[in-house]
Amino acid sequence: MADRTRGRRRRSPAARVAGLLGELLITLGVVLMLYVVWELWWTNLEAGRQQGQATSRLLEDFGDAAPAPEPTGRLLSPEEQAAADRAEFGEPPAAAGGEGTFALLYVPRFDDDYVRPVSTGVGLDVLNTVGIGHYPQTQLPGEPGNFALAGHRQTHGQVFYEIDQLTDGDRLYVQTREGFYQYEYSDTEIVNPGASEVLLPVPHQPDAEPEWNILTLTSCHPIFSTAQRIIAYAELESFRPAEAGPQDQIREAYAAADRGSASTG
Repeated sequence: MADRTRGRRRRSPAARVAGLLGELLITLGVVLMLYVVWELWWTNLEAGRQQGQATSRLLEDFGDAAPAPEPTGRLLSPEEQAAADRAEFGEPPAAAGGEGTFALLYVPRFDDDYVRPVSTGVGLDVLNTVGIGHYPQTQLPGEPGNFALAGHRQTHGQVFYEIDQLTDGDRLYVQTREGFYQYEYSDTEIVNPGASEVLLPVPHQPDAEPEWNILTLTSCHPIFSTAQRIIAYAELESFRPAEAGPQDQIREAYAAADRGSASTG
C-alpha cells in the first residue's frame, strides 16, 4: 500500500516548473524552425513568382523591343559585341526611368537565364517583392553618374545571392524601354552599412564630376548577416537600341523571358 501511495505522489513545484519550461522550449524551437523555413524557402518562392510576373508585364509594356534574333554565325564575345555596337549605334542615350518597374537586369554570371525586374525605391515594399530597387537619388542608365541598385542575398528571391562571385571579364546588362545597356564588371568592396559615399555619382569622390555611367550593386554581407555591405561596380561599355534586339550574351535569357511574357499575355 505504501509503495502504491509513493507511486501516485504529486510532483514537486520545482519539477512542475521544469516540465513547463521544457514544453515551452520545445514549442519555441518548433516556431523558430517554421520561421526559418518561411524566411529562407517560402519567401524565395513567393518573391520568385512576383518577379516573374513583373518581368512579363514589363516586357509586354516595352512592346517594341525586337524579338531575340536567331544566330546567323559565330556569337560575338563581349568585347567584340561592345566594339560593334559602339561603331554602329554610338553613345548610349539616357534612359527615361520613371516610377514603378522600369528596367530588367541580366547577369550571366549568376545564371544563364538570370533576369530580374528593377523598380524605383529601396524600401522593403520593393526589395521583398519585385526584388531589385533603384536608389532614386542616383542616376539612370546612360546618364553620367551612378545607376545604383539594392537587393537581398538570401531571402525574398535572393536576387544578389552570388554578388561575391562577380569577376574580371563579367558583363551585366540592363534593359529599358530605350534598349540594352552593356556593363563590364570592374571591382568589389566591403563597406559599413552607413557608407553612403558608394552612391555618389563618382563613388567615394564627393567633388568629382562624372564623365561616364557606372552600375553599382549593393547587398548585405556576409551572407545571413547585415553587419556590412558588399558593393559591386561595373562600367557602361555600349548600348543597343530596342529595335536591334539584345546582345549575344543574353540572347537566350531574353528569349526565355519573352516567351514567358507571351504565354501570360
